Amino acid sequence: MTEARKGFVVAGSASGVGKTTVALALIAAYRRRGLVVQTFKCGPDFIDGGHHARASGRASRNLDGWMLSAETNREIFSRGSEAADLTLVEGVMGLFDGVDGRSNAGSTSEMARWLGLPVILVVDASTMARSAAALVHGFATFDPTLQVAGVIFNRVAGPSHYQLLEEALDGGTPTRPLGYLPRRKEIEIPERHLGLVTAIEEAVPSSIFSLFGELAEQTVDLDALLQIAAPISGQNAAVPSGRRATVRIGVARDKAFSFYYEENLDALRRAGAEIVEFSPLDDTGLPPGVDAVYWGGGYPELFALELAANQSMIREVRGMAEEGLPMYAECGGLMYLAREIVTLTGPPVPMAAVLPLSVEMSERLVNFGYTEVSFTSDCLLGAAGSKARGHSFHCSRIRDAGRLKSVYRAKNWRTKCEEPEGFCRKNVLASYLHLHFLSNPAIAPAFVQFAQGARSSRGLQSAEEVPRANGVGNPCK
Repeated sequence: MTEARKGFVVAGSASGVGKTTVALALIAAYRRRGLVVQTFKCGPDFIDGGHHARASGRASRNLDGWMLSAETNREIFSRGSEAADLTLVEGVMGLFDGVDGRSNAGSTSEMARWLGLPVILVVDASTMARSAAALVHGFATFDPTLQVAGVIFNRVAGPSHYQLLEEALDGGTPTRPLGYLPRRKEIEIPERHLGLVTAIEEAVPSSIFSLFGELAEQTVDLDALLQIAAPISGQNAAVPSGRRATVRIGVARDKAFSFYYEENLDALRRAGAEIVEFSPLDDTGLPPGVDAVYWGGGYPELFALELAANQSMIREVRGMAEEGLPMYAECGGLMYLAREIVTLTGPPVPMAAVLPLSVEMSERLVNFGYTEVSFTSDCLLGAAGSKARGHSFHCSRIRDAGRLKSVYRAKNWRTKCEEPEGFCRKNVLASYLHLHFLSNPAIAPAFVQFAQGARSSRGLQSAEEVPRANGVGNPCK
């Protein structure tokens, strides 16, 4: 155990330089030393955090300068760091890349300042030597209020290559060289259309984390990095105690559905929900006695045939939706509840048909970016006029939404385009947007209250008293 909690930010000179690889190597190396490492991911990315969790043994949490306020980010950071010796925050894109080209808003540099942490810059040195000093010097001096304290080079050819890089930095920049990771094919994590493969798929063997740790021990100055890491000032924020569980919310979680902000689930718990995970791929039906279902994002298109083959699950989901069971679906969840997924190759694959819409895959991202929504009608997540922020990241589009009611007005922050979103049928609300519930603290309580109302309308008892039952009435007029 360290005498005081410490932390630092792992940032990149650009996207694709290997931030996640370096972060995983550091996590594994410090765990080998017996430290408890808590990880965070800047930005809306779900996938990197899943790999963090496998390496650290603790759930990774998202920080975001656009979706959430500075105060909320600090609270998430403080709560998440509870009982950890070391906190590692992995950045998003390049260090200074954010929501626009004029400011640091939404960038890793903004988050580092908010948290008071030094930055460790990751540079892909595979095609450079002395030029690396100019690049590092630029990052170190671009914003004098930011401490770019160290640099770790990635994809280095070997010790002689690193020596050139180290010599180049000597005296030319205040940023300290801390070592490197070699260019090794066996430590590359496979990628696909939305980024790295997900950790839950176990396409990355557990042995890779041992290799990460061994390499970092050999080629990174871990002691110097601990000296650079900043003490985390103040006491941990008190973790709000959750209310006694009054509803059960089923959460779809398996290889097809794994995109959730941990803070969303925690917010539901604090509002009085018991979270019960289940697998649409492997389970024969919904968990007994659930009062609502939360369908997160993921890759249902990759597992469409397996999902379609689980007819007992589909029949129950369809039947419960018809009876009025509240369901909230994001992105991949919307795709599962659709009538069909039209793939790029092969015939359409039938899905649960809870919603009378068809989804077709695209070769490119559709409506990518941060999005703010206004609720145009009362819905499962809140009252008309409420606002929330989230993110859109998908390679598919709705082909035909028919006459489905829309309860969102969604504004893409990048394109400024507005369009109807948030599609409703009975007590189902489905959207392509991944909303962060802490962007509007009323969302989680509204979801729980809606589920309570659905249960009360059919005369069932509270969650701790109810005999497990699946029937749900419709509380909506």
